[in-house]
Amino acid sequence: MQSVYIAGASAGSGKSVVVLGFMEMLSSVNRRIGFFRPFAPRDNGTDNLTNLISSRYDLPFPPEMLYGCTVETVRKLVGSGRYDELLKLIMNKYKMLEEHCDLVVCAGTDFGGLIPSLEFGFNVDLANNCGCALVPVVPGFGRNQQEAWDALHITHELMRERGADFLASIVNGVAPEDLETVKTRVRDLLSDTENVYVLPEQPSLGMPTVGEIAQVLDASTLYADEDGLRQAVTNYKIAAMEIPSFLGHIEDDSLIIAPGDRSDIILASLAADVSTAFPRVAGLLLTGGLRPAERVQTLIEGLRRTSVPILSVESDTFTTAMNLNRIEASILAGDKRKIAAGLGLFEEYVDVEELRERMSIRHSDRVTPIMFEYELIRRAKANRQRIVLPEGADERILRAAEILTLRQVADLTLLGNPDRIQRRISELGLKLDSIRIVDPTHSINRERYARTYYELRKHKGISEQMAYDLMEDVSYFGTLMVYQGDADGMVSGATHTTQHTIRPSFETVKTKPGVKLVSSVFFMCLPDQVLVYGDCAVNPNPNSEELADIAITSAATAAAFGIEPRIAMLSYSSGSSGKGEDVDRVREAVSLVRERHPELKVEGPIQYDAAVDEEIARSKMPGSDVAGHASVLVFPDLNTGNNTYKAVQRSAGAVAIGPVLQGLNKPVNDLSRGCTVTDIVNTVAITAIQAQAENDLRIEGNAE
Repeated sequence: MQSVYIAGASAGSGKSVVVLGFMEMLSSVNRRIGFFRPFAPRDNGTDNLTNLISSRYDLPFPPEMLYGCTVETVRKLVGSGRYDELLKLIMNKYKMLEEHCDLVVCAGTDFGGLIPSLEFGFNVDLANNCGCALVPVVPGFGRNQQEAWDALHITHELMRERGADFLASIVNGVAPEDLETVKTRVRDLLSDTENVYVLPEQPSLGMPTVGEIAQVLDASTLYADEDGLRQAVTNYKIAAMEIPSFLGHIEDDSLIIAPGDRSDIILASLAADVSTAFPRVAGLLLTGGLRPAERVQTLIEGLRRTSVPILSVESDTFTTAMNLNRIEASILAGDKRKIAAGLGLFEEYVDVEELRERMSIRHSDRVTPIMFEYELIRRAKANRQRIVLPEGADERILRAAEILTLRQVADLTLLGNPDRIQRRISELGLKLDSIRIVDPTHSINRERYARTYYELRKHKGISEQMAYDLMEDVSYFGTLMVYQGDADGMVSGATHTTQHTIRPSFETVKTKPGVKLVSSVFFMCLPDQVLVYGDCAVNPNPNSEELADIAITSAATAAAFGIEPRIAMLSYSSGSSGKGEDVDRVREAVSLVRERHPELKVEGPIQYDAAVDEEIARSKMPGSDVAGHASVLVFPDLNTGNNTYKAVQRSAGAVAIGPVLQGLNKPVNDLSRGCTVTDIVNTVAITAIQAQAENDLRIEGNAE
């Protein structure tokens, strides 16, 4: 069952009722339910909705686990242009909670932390990165039929633009007389796989209680019982007239606002409340920090028949009135009346059984770049591996090494001159005190590695002296560390060519049993998904059998990193429309993949646009399981693949992680010479995960 993210499309959506309804629905199926909010209140306390959910459903989590970060942190990161960093921070907190739950109900922001016009988009991005199904709540309060439909349409357009995975839409607060008309109109907007529910306006839920007002204004409670604090307030009355005129303005459930020294207003309000000839008074709010006169207090304390709560605030009457106008109704933890009203509304107008069934069969296969990066780090940390970095003096390598060490992703070894590397670490102000540095020239292992290399390559004319000299090269030394089991994997290429980096592994580590071809993939991190591109770095002109091998190994790599493989074998034509040697080669490769691995989803020949765009796929290759949804894209040759990945990387702003080599006995991975610190961190994590898998296979083989 997929977790859900409930977000108001704008301020005042009334999403609390929807959150309460979902929690009630999901708690009834005996699962461990978590609750999460992106922002914590300014004072690091808890908000009303979190208090309500925590107390009603007895959540066993401390308050700090239920929030992503403070509003102050949000404004700081957004203000400095670090939007992705904010998403990562909140997602990391969400994942910590998710580990303890079967599913999580997330309640979106209250339009107070970001620019309001950007806030719904932020909620969509956060839902995507947390892997949640989105439930937008569109406010219908005060809107006519057309306005409600327009608001829902705009909301859905924004969700589609951002690739949202949404479960159902809720239009909340529609005028009762417009209910059926709005239901009919909004259903036309949605496809058969989407649901919309329309909730009528429930006046009692839109009214703040005296207790809510006391809480928001930080008012002192002079006189009140629990029932009085739960009294709904329908209107505010500022009492500035003489008693006869004032009495004519009282309405049912009014909150009377007056200075604390207006004894006449206080007594008249209390008398009006008990009189059958006047409307009921919801409460008195005394301003200016003034208390009633002593004898008036004695009189109030002696009244046994009144339940009118009396509150006091320090602010003057005008300021108090302005503050009251900014109060939005909520549901407090102990307000049984509002809780019952909210649940009754949700259960009457939402098909709970249908919604629960839809949730039970849903599972998102979305992998966003932030999710992908998070999962890489998490998996690498779970079983730390020894990774060697031959280019130890490079600034990017050192900065990445600090991040990897602080996050305990892997145990690193840097190769190079120790004095030079330590001096560079000091110049950059990095914390790498405990990192291991090995100088290949003077290493005690140099002779051992040279002997091993000589035995492996003497049939190629390599002499013992040549082998010894080669071990001074950091690429060869690092690769022999991996081959001999002194390291679990190697990452290089920041300053060396691809050929220099991977040639030693072809000569020593070699390919896995049953694998004929070493190939590569790039993980292309686009704004809302991660695609796998192969082969863009190693094989110039693969034949049909080699293309099939690349597709099969690329699919296995994708699956190993949490991406469901849907393989598109690319060409300049789609389906049976094209002819020629190049197209036939791809067509034959597709047949080989299907023959060897019938369980794989593969399509080809297919053009790139038909592989990734649903609308184009429907016209070019209707009925295909892969077209429009491809996650693994296999290019027909190196020229096409290398140019395409670089074009996408630069033009679309994608992060390209790789090339990740596949098919070797032990993981050795290449970096682009233009790599960033983030690229290095991610590639080391990938290499560590590959090493984990190889070690697991080796242990299983030994056990057998």
